[in-house]
Amino acid sequence: MSNDNERRQLLIMRHGKANWEMEIDDLKRPMTERGVEEAINIGYWLSKKPLHPDIIISSNASRALATSKWVAEAMAISEIQQDARIYNASLAQLLAVLADIPSEYKRPMIVGHNPGFEELLLHLADVGEQFYKDGSLFTTGTVAILNMPDDWQPLYRHSAELLDVIRGGSC
Repeated sequence: MSNDNERRQLLIMRHGKANWEMEIDDLKRPMTERGVEEAINIGYWLSKKPLHPDIIISSNASRALATSKWVAEAMAISEIQQDARIYNASLAQLLAVLADIPSEYKRPMIVGHNPGFEELLLHLADVGEQFYKDGSLFTTGTVAILNMPDDWQPLYRHSAELLDVIRGGSC
């Protein structure tokens, strides 16, 4: 899964498992130990592949930021940008976030939430049954790897190619 051909790729990662047992503002909701493990596993897996993102753009929610930091640490990436539009985002909002990514970034990673991320993935690519596990597509701690068209404005339905879906709990 090299990016030697300079084709733009996109990594879409859903945050690690969140702690729903706490009565807390959702933006401040932390990850569970399992969520931390999922994030570390994805970061380690990506570090062993030619899939290093050149920027990580994260939701401003605590669990997404923590996921981003664990992934970034595993790959010695120092730049994480926060984008509040990713939290609770609709498909249109997520497409706007992607459209704003400067073209010099050839492999950005966005870190955020469902249901928006699954909707984005299903919009961007024709997702075959092989990418589902036990009926689920975009569980927590999962990253989708896509080949993208050169022009990200606009991103039409099925304009990208889904290369793989990696789950942090099993990689």
